[in-house]
Amino acid sequence: MKIQRAVDRLCHATGLFLVLSGLLHLVVFAVDGGPWDGPVSWRKPVTFGLSFGLTLIAITWVTSYLRVDARLRSALLLVFAVDCLVEVGGITLQAWRRVPSHLNVQTPFDTAVSMTLAVGGGVLVALLTVFAVASFRRRPAGPVGMALAVRSGFALLMVALVSGAVMIARGVVLTRTGHQEAAYHSTAPLKPLHGVSLHAVLVLPLLARLLSRTPWSVRTRRRIVAAATGCYAAAVAAAGVWAALTC
Repeated sequence: MKIQRAVDRLCHATGLFLVLSGLLHLVVFAVDGGPWDGPVSWRKPVTFGLSFGLTLIAITWVTSYLRVDARLRSALLLVFAVDCLVEVGGITLQAWRRVPSHLNVQTPFDTAVSMTLAVGGGVLVALLTVFAVASFRRRPAGPVGMALAVRSGFALLMVALVSGAVMIARGVVLTRTGHQEAAYHSTAPLKPLHGVSLHAVLVLPLLARLLSRTPWSVRTRRRIVAAATGCYAAAVAAAGVWAALTC
């Protein structure tokens, strides 16, 4: 139990560090300027730092409701935390070098960084899939509506993982066929879908937790969580339609 609490604290601290890194690079962008969009910009260490930090914090908290072996959960979380650091670290390094972080095969070093990020992405997919499957195998614990919130959050997170994999696959194909510039821009239509679906695993369980502190009836809280889940799913679907129309 002590080890589990220590791992949770470490993961929360790592997530906070990544969030602060993202905010720091937002200040760097304000001072240094430059484009916000494109493959070489301060946007990437900002958005990836914030997204990975929040996701690590969210996954650490949400998985505490899963009925899984404590030692297995701690081991998976440690790997997840290290992977988040590697992903954000590689992206941040390339931003300071003023070169693209993804799909960049211009030099052996750039290729190594790009491949490391791709492998790290695969590890993230595997780890999060394990947690998602666990949430459906046994009903998550927690207050009213938490089980629905956790399962829906992980289901929508799977959409984020699939869209991320599609972005990487499209970029790799274009890069290998000599369309490097097109590869950098090919991911744009899928970014809203990826971003919206990524954070459902934080938003929905957080709503269920906040509702547990209200005096409202069980029925009312359950309906609110169900309605919020439907609205979030609709937003993801709308982002998916927009991606399909603009790809």
